Amino acid sequence: MTRLARTSIDRLQSFAVATALSLLSATTAACQSRAASPPDTTARAVDRVFDAWRSTDGPGCAVGVSRNNRVVYERGYGMANLETGTPITPASIFHVASVSKQFTAAAIMLLVRDGKLALDDDIRKYLPEIPDYGTRITIRHLLNHTSGLRDQWALLGLARGRFEENRITEADVMDVVPRQRALNFTPGAEYLYSNTGYTLAAVIVKRVSGKSLREFADERIFKPLGMSSTHFHDDYTMLVPGRTSAYAPRGSGWRVSIPNYDTYGATSLFTTVGDLLKWEANFENPVVGDRDLLAQMQISGRLTSGDSTGYGLGLSVGRYRGARLVEHGGADAGYRTVASRFPEDGLAVVVLCNAASADPTALARGVSDIYLAGRLTPRDTQVALQGVSVAPEALARRAGVYVQPTTLQIIELTFREGKLFVGRQGNLALTPLAENRFRIGGQPFEVVFADGPERRFERRTLGGGPTLVFEGKPAVVAVPGAFTPYAGHYYSDEVQSTYRVTATDSLITLRTGTSDALDARPVFADTFLGGGYTIQFVRKGREIVGFEITNGRMRRVRFDRVTQQRVAR
Repeated sequence: MTRLARTSIDRLQSFAVATALSLLSATTAACQSRAASPPDTTARAVDRVFDAWRSTDGPGCAVGVSRNNRVVYERGYGMANLETGTPITPASIFHVASVSKQFTAAAIMLLVRDGKLALDDDIRKYLPEIPDYGTRITIRHLLNHTSGLRDQWALLGLARGRFEENRITEADVMDVVPRQRALNFTPGAEYLYSNTGYTLAAVIVKRVSGKSLREFADERIFKPLGMSSTHFHDDYTMLVPGRTSAYAPRGSGWRVSIPNYDTYGATSLFTTVGDLLKWEANFENPVVGDRDLLAQMQISGRLTSGDSTGYGLGLSVGRYRGARLVEHGGADAGYRTVASRFPEDGLAVVVLCNAASADPTALARGVSDIYLAGRLTPRDTQVALQGVSVAPEALARRAGVYVQPTTLQIIELTFREGKLFVGRQGNLALTPLAENRFRIGGQPFEVVFADGPERRFERRTLGGGPTLVFEGKPAVVAVPGAFTPYAGHYYSDEVQSTYRVTATDSLITLRTGTSDALDARPVFADTFLGGGYTIQFVRKGREIVGFEITNGRMRRVRFDRVTQQRVAR
């Protein structure tokens, strides 16, 4: 079972602007901005933001900027296709991954406006194949990531043992999701990003409107806004003139990294920076929908506890350096994208990249800093923490394994060189602010240990946010033969897959089908960690009868131990 492959962002030479425009050749002009050029100093400043992506032998990014709904800058950097030597231009088409979600949410909202459905409808009204979990899941839960549904990519990766090599269809998602016997949590109780909700929303659009999301969005959103280079991509094999390829690093070079999806709603929008700027302008001067509809999309969801999630309907809502910010990013295979809007400042910035090592959000922030210079509050500076002195023995007794009982996230604290570190070989140090209170490097968290002999700590989010309690667990001491009882075959009806578990004196290995092996090391009793998964074995008395597997977006998928005879059948 290999790690699910979905990584981060990257580079063509920028061209001169202003007075040099008249001297450029027709070929060079194709890579130039189609918008009115900003002052030369602004153009140069934006170019510097993309310095790392301006080569002719690597992938790169396209950027688009609008002020008060007028496009002021568009440019391409780097190569759209390394095999053909095609450069990125503002007209280059990108797969924009999760930036797609706001368009799926908008399609749902248009159906709400049409009186065809309501956000607080039970999804089983439209999706009767979804199990009754004893509590309602609403369309609103789907759109603001509070449904508790396990994430489709995590489930499919677990079912296959690998991810990139297989084409993924809507039918695949609609096969695995209804087979889940449990949720991650009670709907509305937590915020946990789930692509499943948006694929289901796309299916609801089809069942309510009688048109696929691709057809519906084309008719009701893209054509009215003149987004002529935009579509939901529902056929992996379809030819799309002008589209970019995508890449991930390999050694000192690159390898092709293209999404393999026919499923859409959560992802698979194909578009350009210019088309996305038309959509951003629609929030201020609605052509599609109305102000009330668009305002609802930009209101943060709330949990049953009353806490705000910071996520509306397909859009993240927050602040950057004091300015209100509405945006969404995306990452699929080698594509990395973001569409950002500062509604109170009339600025929209779109950055689309075709390199897994690129960081479009950081690039967009660099561009925003240029256009909003003087408007933003001073950049946060990292002030070196002045830690207090704590006796080494007091630090050493904090070391060990801790687990969050709900999410099953595991944190290992290591004592070495007179300090506490996160991870067995990590270099993220904990700075003591008191004998039982620590800051984690530059992270926005504090760790506060319980007083007394109890081994537990609270991870508190600075500036408000959830507090998570982690409980200490006795570490496992590996001895010869200790892991042999875990060896065997295990089957899950939820993902319809059988895993073979083998053991050595130091670890266990899981494998299904022709997948690569997943090695997992022991962390505490009956619990192993490997490949981003927490694997907890289940006992009936002393007998091991199964295991549950968890990652960041999928909790406690059950596998039951099976006999060799059943495996053979």
